[in-house]
Amino acid sequence: MRVKICGITQPQQATAIASLGATALGFICVPTSPRYVTATQIRAVVTQLPDNIDKIGVFANAHIQEIQQIVQDAGLTGVQLHGDESPDFCYQLKQNIPNVEILKALRIRSLDHLQQAAIYAEHVDTLLLDAYHPQQLGGTGQTLDWTMLEKFHPSTPWFLAGGLTPANILEALSMVNPNGIDLSSGVEIQPGDKDLNKVALLFERLKTKV
Repeated sequence: MRVKICGITQPQQATAIASLGATALGFICVPTSPRYVTATQIRAVVTQLPDNIDKIGVFANAHIQEIQQIVQDAGLTGVQLHGDESPDFCYQLKQNIPNVEILKALRIRSLDHLQQAAIYAEHVDTLLLDAYHPQQLGGTGQTLDWTMLEKFHPSTPWFLAGGLTPANILEALSMVNPNGIDLSSGVEIQPGDKDLNKVALLFERLKTKV
């Protein structure tokens, strides 16, 4: 199972988290976010990471040309779209950066929202299901209603996100069966500052599931 730790801001924390077992690291490319990092800052982190770690930039309602430029400048291997991007936008972006993984985050409030997933699944490589918040795009610490996802089997791989912590991860995974999990605020001291003890505890808990 893929494990993505999102909202990375510090190079030394990135390498430590990768060594603990993360398969993907997420970098927030949204200037209004408290976890925002520039392409130059991301590049400084990425150059210290092993090749087998996915480096994913998180964008919200950015232009395709802007995303392309940051992907190139930062050395990203994936793009996570966390805004109001349409399925057509996802398709167009994929045409422009065909060798980069495209993830679409969907903030799930009801079963109706889940129906959108089938449409997006045709145009992206990976889905990410996050908790709905009226103002914030992510990193809210709020959990999804996992019971809604018990029968969620999209045609494309998907990440479970939204309020996951070392304390609740096994409960979540007992109810749903995602291809990956995504944590941010659940392993933080404050936005952008990761708690390496919590990250280590997360991987200890995950080992018990195996």
